[in-house]
Amino acid sequence: MKVFVSGCYDLLHSGHVEFFRQASQYGDLYVGIGSDATILSYKNHKTLYPEQERLFMVKSIRYVKDAFINQGSGIMDFVPTVEALKPDRFVVNADGSSEEKRRFCEERGIEYIVLDRTPAEGLEARSSTSIKQTLASEVKPTENVGIPTRLDLAGTWIDQPYVSAYAPGWAITISLLPTFEVRERCGLSTSTRKQIQRIWPVRLPDMDPEMLAKLVFCFENDPERTDGIISGAQDAIGICIPGLCRHYYNAHYWPERIESCTDEPILHWLEEHLCMIPMFPRRQGCSVIQGKVVNETHVKALAEAADRCWQAILQTDLEAFAAAYRASFVAQITLFPAMLQPGVQDYIDRYAPLPDVLAWKMPGAGGGGYLALVVTDVTTFCRQHSEAIPLTIRRK
Repeated sequence: MKVFVSGCYDLLHSGHVEFFRQASQYGDLYVGIGSDATILSYKNHKTLYPEQERLFMVKSIRYVKDAFINQGSGIMDFVPTVEALKPDRFVVNADGSSEEKRRFCEERGIEYIVLDRTPAEGLEARSSTSIKQTLASEVKPTENVGIPTRLDLAGTWIDQPYVSAYAPGWAITISLLPTFEVRERCGLSTSTRKQIQRIWPVRLPDMDPEMLAKLVFCFENDPERTDGIISGAQDAIGICIPGLCRHYYNAHYWPERIESCTDEPILHWLEEHLCMIPMFPRRQGCSVIQGKVVNETHVKALAEAADRCWQAILQTDLEAFAAAYRASFVAQITLFPAMLQPGVQDYIDRYAPLPDVLAWKMPGAGGGGYLALVVTDVTTFCRQHSEAIPLTIRRK
């Protein structure tokens, strides 16, 4: 009986070994390993260990019959390996399961087995994400280490004049320390961060945050740009202004007003209830503005949700915050339905029913990236879901 599993195994740890042990109980275990090229393309970062070194390590584990470098690409890079190997069973972890994989197995008569992620007896639970978070855990919220990123909480798209022309409103952002891998094309302003790094490669300069944000906005939106795209100001503002921030747009690229909150209890409260789930990068050629439905009714709904979201945060009212957060996301995808690219709904369907999940949205323009969740308690949720990423808001 041939059993197949697939993964990157770039940061090999005891959780992987235990997964191999459990999978090998179903038959002779064969492992497909993501290639360097696939990981660079799909996850937008280079591997810690090159593919031949990862292949050597995986083959050396006693539960593994044999291992191969997958020749495909993307999340389904294992397809050529499976076609050649013809396994009887395909085993995945619960957080790596998808309907696409299930359908793939059904079409080929392969038994599809989903395992809960459990540690080996006497050991702590391990995941590549949690290890990366541990390595970054010594970064303090008050330290200006690396170029921050931003998470938009509500009002996304209102910073585009063709949207706010129908109804003025606020966009709400938080500035985040890069305590996790900030993947490209995932809604976390990586294009703006790259522009910043062209001037300040290591950290932001010590200057007035609002003036800094305007400098970044003007630098990124060079009038000589030939693509005709103007990046929204919320990216520069969300990165450069610490803490929680809202900015008011009224048919112009730069907001009429900017208000920020660095109240420690409020920022700590947000950190207790916000986390992110990695999905997949927005695909090349994807247009999230295709089929947009921008009108007064929809933009007013977006603006009203942002108003409610701000008030709920200041009052640390979790129920009201979650309701406004959901309403803002509904307004966004009503305006721009193409934000929900194929595969996004699968993630929403997986996490939305969980009792600890109160609300969800995609950062930035959507199309993929991350699922940003409002949960009852981040510590508990991240312990139960090792793929979840806790957030650290920049204080200064």
